[in-house]
Amino acid sequence: MTIRELTAADAEEYWNLRLEALQKNGEAFAVTYKESLARSNPIAGVRNNLASENSVTIGAFIEGHLSANVTLLYNQHEKMRHKATIAAMYVSPSFRKAGIGRQLLEAAETTAKKNGIELLQLTVVTTNKSAITLYRDFGFESFGIEKKAMKQNGNYIDEVWMNKMI
Repeated sequence: MTIRELTAADAEEYWNLRLEALQKNGEAFAVTYKESLARSNPIAGVRNNLASENSVTIGAFIEGHLSANVTLLYNQHEKMRHKATIAAMYVSPSFRKAGIGRQLLEAAETTAKKNGIELLQLTVVTTNKSAITLYRDFGFESFGIEKKAMKQNGNYIDEVWMNKMI
């Protein structure tokens, strides 16, 4: 397995993994699969995101294929530049429970520290017990629950807010 920062050259493979994530675990993401498919020229948008100075996406490649990812979103406001948000974390189901998520978090934390980040934060749906356990085991602490954070097919989804000083 290789873990590295994704570049604009990885846009198509990232897009395919993102669509997989939205199909298999759509409840965990704010955007829907249908909304994503409706985007005009999505690969160009992904290329721009992967080249942005405001974020970094790290991928895990297994046998040469992107199989997991995590994104760090950097705050642009002066008083909030010490924080970054972990977003869009996903491990393809066939590779779960193999420590890949933890390795991605380690890479994200290392990258964040190099960029002067002191605090990582994230949200995770309350029903994703394995992700919550992973984050807690990695040192994240819960500091609240946002009730009705999302609504899908008439059902509300709550999210746990977590953070970690690094």
